Amino acid sequence: MTDALIGTQKPARRITDPDEAIAALEHAVPGLTDHRRPAPAVIDWAVLEDDLGTALPDDFKLLAERFPSFVLGDFLLVAFPRPGKELYRLRGIREDLEGVLQTYWEEEMSCGLRPHPAPGGLLPWAESNEGDMFLWTTTGPTPQQWRVTVASRNGGWWHYDGSAVQFLTDYCTGTLKLWALPPLNPQATPC
Repeated sequence: MTDALIGTQKPARRITDPDEAIAALEHAVPGLTDHRRPAPAVIDWAVLEDDLGTALPDDFKLLAERFPSFVLGDFLLVAFPRPGKELYRLRGIREDLEGVLQTYWEEEMSCGLRPHPAPGGLLPWAESNEGDMFLWTTTGPTPQQWRVTVASRNGGWWHYDGSAVQFLTDYCTGTLKLWALPPLNPQATPC
């Protein structure tokens, strides 16, 4: 199957405030607040950001500080670094960059999109249990302007012009068009 760039979806309004983005996700996922940490986790973001050579989006970092890693609808894993174990998460990101994404690019299955650290390169932030990858396309003056790129196991690639947290919200509420993705039950299970 030849991979194709299906297109780009845009939210009605891009949410730029991290607190607002997380509040929208909490509203979209009943019971998510039950898994909120009693106090924000202290994650050493510099370990990841220094090694990756880029800052990460503020809303994603705030989500990681407020919640443990979780699975949405027994389908989509959103993994965060654990305090004191940031190197383990970095290792997983590196494996995706040097393995799957590099292979996609070398075999011309990435619609011409290269893995990070190439300019505008793809940086993974989540994955499905069926082999779909959810990535940031690292273009824009700041990580807050990055968009989401979905690499479907079915071969369709597409963009979402919003943040990762807003993407999760739109996916859970059914606002997102399901291009090469299954419907999602908006239930979060911590892992």
